[in-house]
Amino acid sequence: MRLALSQSPLVSRRLTFALAGVVAAVALASLAAWDGFGQRSEAALEAAPVRPAAPSQPAAATGEPTITLGPSAQRAAGIVAQRLTNAPQRKELSAYGTVIDLQPLTDLDNRYENATAQLAIAKAKLAASETAYQRARRLYGANKVISAAQYQTAEAAYLVDRATVAAAQSQLHTLAVTAQQDWGPVLGRAVVGDAPLMQHLIARRLVLVQATLPAGRRLSAAPNGATAQAADGTLVPLDFVSDAPKTDPRLQGLSFYFTAPADSGLLPGMNAVVVVPSGKAVEGALLPQTAVVWQGGQAWAYFRTGADTFARRPIATGWRAPGGYIVTGVPDGAAVVTAGAQMLLSAEFSSQVKGARDAGGRD
Repeated sequence: MRLALSQSPLVSRRLTFALAGVVAAVALASLAAWDGFGQRSEAALEAAPVRPAAPSQPAAATGEPTITLGPSAQRAAGIVAQRLTNAPQRKELSAYGTVIDLQPLTDLDNRYENATAQLAIAKAKLAASETAYQRARRLYGANKVISAAQYQTAEAAYLVDRATVAAAQSQLHTLAVTAQQDWGPVLGRAVVGDAPLMQHLIARRLVLVQATLPAGRRLSAAPNGATAQAADGTLVPLDFVSDAPKTDPRLQGLSFYFTAPADSGLLPGMNAVVVVPSGKAVEGALLPQTAVVWQGGQAWAYFRTGADTFARRPIATGWRAPGGYIVTGVPDGAAVVTAGAQMLLSAEFSSQVKGARDAGGRD
């Protein structure tokens, strides 16, 4: 026991030297292994091809800028395409619409009805006084059965009633002319004839909308309808009534009357944008607003040309329509990107920038 204790310092030193050698060997081996792994990693990185997420092809190769995107990348970008359908379309003009307060028209209709009733009363009185006058004339002219005073009284009553009828007829004619001058021929006739159109307007089942075009703009033919945008953004179809006999003094343009359902959200006194069809119908498709992207001051849209390819094509935006634009010359059934178009544009130009940078580096 004492021998072991006396030899412990020597043993301890030997163990320390041995352990240090082991640690050094392990460290050298680790460094060698790490250096080899690093060389293999760098070689692998250099050998691995760089594949952009959305490589594009130049316009010179395909005739139009294109971009390729795989199914997973399309899902990640939220790409949605919609097929376009051609149909007869008419160009449209934006007009300033006002929902008219119908109280003046209602008052005019009431005045016309009252004048009609007064004419009927006057005609009834004239019929009675004329009969009395004819009887008095016979009695007085034969054997003077009645006095001259009685005859003259009957004659005077007849003449007064005849004048009253003439005055009532004149009043009724004046109101009819006023209705046409103030409200146009269609509404004027509706007042005179108590037409269903007038009944619906007075009963508030319909509202009357006056649409005024910008000054100097004209329609080649009377519109067969129009569309107004309500306060909540709802598009309301309008039925054409007639040309308006007077315009909005603020705009100095041609005006038209339309009707809309009273439950459409259009209320008297409201202003609304009214889109009025103009010109002959041509074949075209409605391109949604969400499909349009802007680059270099030009409007573009991406069309699907394959399962993974999309072509960017210029779009004319001069023909606006509710929700987008009317485009012509597009094949029926062409699939246009309606969601994710901006992502495609960003990916296309990002790949072009990266390609240019890589080309510069190789030079």
